[in-house]
Amino acid sequence: MQIRDLPYSDPGDPDVRSGPRFLLWLGLSQLTGQLKALSWGLLHQCAIAGLPLCVGLAVQAVVERSGSGLAWAGALIVALGVLIAVGDTMLHRTAVTNWITAAARVQQLLARKTAELGSALTRRVAAGEVVAVSTGDVEKIGWFVEALSRFAAAAFALVLICVGLVLYLPSLGVLVALAVPVLALAVLPLLPRATRRADVQREKAGHATELASDTVAGLRVLRGIGGEELFLGRYRRASQEVREAAVRSARMWALISAIQVLLPGVLLIALVWYGATLARDGRIEVGQLVTVYSAATLMLFPLRHFEEIAMAYSFSRPSAQRAVRVLSLSRGARTATAEAVVPEGDLYDPVTGLLAPRGLFTAVVCGDPDEAGRLADRLGGHAEPDGHAPDGAGPDAPTPEAGGSDTKDAGTQGADTHGPEETGPEGTGPDLSEGDASQGEGTGTGGAPGSGEDRRLPSVLLGGVPLDELPLGSARTAVLVQDKDPVLLSGTLRELLDVPSSGTVTAEEALTAAQCGDVLDALAQASVDADGDPMDTRITERGRSLSGGQRQRLALARSLVTDPEALVLDEPTSAVDSHTEARVAAGVKRLRAGRTTVAFSSSPLLLDLADRVALVHGGQVVAAGTHRALLRDEARYRAVVTRETDDTAAPAATDRQERLASIDVSRAAGTTEEIEERA
Repeated sequence: MQIRDLPYSDPGDPDVRSGPRFLLWLGLSQLTGQLKALSWGLLHQCAIAGLPLCVGLAVQAVVERSGSGLAWAGALIVALGVLIAVGDTMLHRTAVTNWITAAARVQQLLARKTAELGSALTRRVAAGEVVAVSTGDVEKIGWFVEALSRFAAAAFALVLICVGLVLYLPSLGVLVALAVPVLALAVLPLLPRATRRADVQREKAGHATELASDTVAGLRVLRGIGGEELFLGRYRRASQEVREAAVRSARMWALISAIQVLLPGVLLIALVWYGATLARDGRIEVGQLVTVYSAATLMLFPLRHFEEIAMAYSFSRPSAQRAVRVLSLSRGARTATAEAVVPEGDLYDPVTGLLAPRGLFTAVVCGDPDEAGRLADRLGGHAEPDGHAPDGAGPDAPTPEAGGSDTKDAGTQGADTHGPEETGPEGTGPDLSEGDASQGEGTGTGGAPGSGEDRRLPSVLLGGVPLDELPLGSARTAVLVQDKDPVLLSGTLRELLDVPSSGTVTAEEALTAAQCGDVLDALAQASVDADGDPMDTRITERGRSLSGGQRQRLALARSLVTDPEALVLDEPTSAVDSHTEARVAAGVKRLRAGRTTVAFSSSPLLLDLADRVALVHGGQVVAAGTHRALLRDEARYRAVVTRETDDTAAPAATDRQERLASIDVSRAAGTTEEIEERA
């Protein structure tokens, strides 16, 4: 793989069992590049190893006053110089290529995993950690992969030099051969401590990076509550901890470097003293002494690679471990086995018992916003990690058969409800033929019956098909989840709405349903074109030039354009005023008629327009029906929607009945304007 061929068409399937295994997989994935670097490294190192012999021959030729011998020695030195230059140049080229391609492979793997998990990634891993892995960590991982081939070439050159010296001059060669393993392994006892200190440094640096990233992401909120100095102080303390850890780590590596200089110096002194004694006694020639001394001196260069590989591994191992934590995440507990066909039917979660009938507008009320976010992710096919069932759910959750369900359908008294028992004979509901949990509202089980050890949560079903068994593309086409903090990428409005879609809903229809008229006017005024076309006006990164409500409505319009089989909206109107909220809710219901829509909200305006409402409490659906029926009969529902407590429930009963009657009149009027006025 050359740099010009990047990116990879397929970065591969990494071994994410551990950090060292991931590094091994990465090195083997670039075996061709490693072998090339090893070959050029051997040429470079062997050419350097041949220099002492040529220098010794030249010295001996001078002593013997042999012109031809000196000429041959000079020619050999020139040839070795050319080989050294070529080998060093090509080694650097291939080594840098290995570094860049390894880093690019890791970045592609991270990008693929990010695209696979979507917004669920930052719910399971801190955003700062993802940033640290995709920036600094990939460089350290690439450094280790690149250093492997150079280390192998240096180790081979050391063995070759020792064997050559033993054969060339046993009296001094044996001394060098015995000393080299000591020099290479002398720092081995210090490496664990150095590695631990490096791990501490990397951990603290990662924490500081996460803190800085999270602070920048929430800077607007911090300014609003006056918390800038507080978080700045936290970052100062984290930064000082990183500095202190770096100094402690540097001291250990400085000690290792000092040993790598001291011990070879002792070897050279001993070698010169013993060799000079042998030469004075006439037992060896001067040229032989020069050859052995030169070889021992040049051995210091390949010995440096032992220190480098130890340092590269100590820094890359925690980086690889962080990368493994991200790459090991999966959108579900099972691999995709179903055909790449978008299923149709009811959307059903067996863990919580939530059922969204096909073609209806279902609203979900959760007292805990975090619980709503997790449930929205589940509905999109992103299952909870193993063993992390919602409160009240899981393998031991009560089922109706055991008498543990407290669900009641509050809409059966005259309300237009669509419970699971009303699903038609065409198989729109979940297929229970293979042992799935009962699809009745509130009968979630959260695990396979009798699976004492298997705590994996079952997947959400769409038309009876588990979403995590669908290929990622089919699952994304079937169910689209818009979280409560959608991101707008920089570009024109036309580019923002140019997303994969069914083609049924146009951009104009989506913008109208999301009530983006004021947004279009603002973009038209900001347009630099003469015609002032808002579709061609650029939107800044994350839509910072727009208000929170405008950003939310543009994101909603983008979701509506895709026109998925099932659309899940998490607090889609939380940043708009009540009048706009009523129009947005009516527009979404009108545009999504005949398509499954699930909205997480506690707004009475949106809930009153929903075909059915489900109340989730403690990780289970505890009530389902219409907004008015639940408001009248379900105390827990009133507590969430109206913020009403038991102390104020009785005095407010009469007022509530009057409000419900007023809503009846508004519904009979059938116009959005009257709903706004009464809101």
